[in-house]
Amino acid sequence: MSDSDKNPKDSETVLMALDQISQTIDVMTSVVGRLRTHLQQQEASAAVDQAREQAEAMRPDRVLH
Repeated sequence: MSDSDKNPKDSETVLMALDQISQTIDVMTSVVGRLRTHLQQQEASAAVDQAREQAEAMRPDRVLH
C-alpha cells in the first residue's frame, strides 16, 4: 500500500472521529443546559417554599406553644 492510498483513509477516519466528537459535545451541552435549568427551577421553588413558611410563622394570629 502506498502513502497516497493510506492518507485519504486516515483523513476520512480522522474527519469521522471529529464529527462524532462534535456530536457528542452537542449532546453533552444540551444535557448540561437541561440540568442547569432543572436545578435553577428547584432552587427557585425551594426559595418560594421557604418564604411561604417564614411568612406563615410570622402571622400574628398564630398561637405559639
